[in-house]
Amino acid sequence: MPPAPSLSPEVLAPLAEIEAALARAVEGTDTPTLLRDAMAYATLDGGKRLRPLLAWHACVAAGGEGPESLPACVAVELVHCFSLVHDDLPALDNDDLRRGRPTLHRHAGEAMAILAGDALLTHAFGVLATTAPADRFGPLARELAAACERMIAGQVLDTLGFEGEPDADTMTDQQRLEAVHHGKTGAMLVASLRMGGLCAAVKDGVSEGILDRLTTFGHAVGLMFQVVDDLLDVTQTSEHLGKRSGKDAEAGKLTYPRVLGVDRSRALVRELEADAIEALAPVGDLGDLGANAEPLRALAQYLAVRTR
Repeated sequence: MPPAPSLSPEVLAPLAEIEAALARAVEGTDTPTLLRDAMAYATLDGGKRLRPLLAWHACVAAGGEGPESLPACVAVELVHCFSLVHDDLPALDNDDLRRGRPTLHRHAGEAMAILAGDALLTHAFGVLATTAPADRFGPLARELAAACERMIAGQVLDTLGFEGEPDADTMTDQQRLEAVHHGKTGAMLVASLRMGGLCAAVKDGVSEGILDRLTTFGHAVGLMFQVVDDLLDVTQTSEHLGKRSGKDAEAGKLTYPRVLGVDRSRALVRELEADAIEALAPVGDLGDLGANAEPLRALAQYLAVRTR
């Protein structure tokens, strides 16, 4: 078996500051101890921190300093952890394992999992309100709220189906998959990049051109992430993934390997990786983005070949 892919120290360098900021945000909440402990269990457990890393490196690519992105880093990770807690609940994906240990509702009970998820989502906006510069709170909160709505919409389509949706009867299975995962998976990845860019304190603000290119990169990476996830679900063990594998097939859900086959799904990953890299290429007056975007390119390349 080939060695597992890894990220460079340059890409991972922000993790210490991100983890410290997350710990301050969660442990400093004025909540009952049981709730705070549940929030910490769901958040401070060594996840990939992909979304905060994207926000940090997008800020740098847009001409800012990495620490300027910490309000966005913390907020997007709190929302991500909320989504995992609620997705794992019996009414949705009904999962028992997350990141190699019992899911929160198995650890602390279903009622506490629901309430902790609610608290994480709410606290994300509180973090932005109290740590982001006043002139950036509005744009950041709008990005996060819109992404939350798209993420939840994707979960609705994935869980409850397309009944009543326009053109539902004429959509192909691949179109249905893209509709689900541009929301469920992709929305928060795109928001992480855009919020990171918005955090950059640069003269005259971050251009719409740069935000557009970060958005294009995010759409490609978001869909690629889901295709890889679907492939891992059918090619890796639960022990390796740290969560139950094969569950989508058991539930009869549409997945990329089921719709396209494994080989075509792998080819799609390569196509989306190329699209993501192209979005970061130096172009005209946006050359600075290309010059500063090497960590984002490295993240895209890593996500295309990750094994968990």
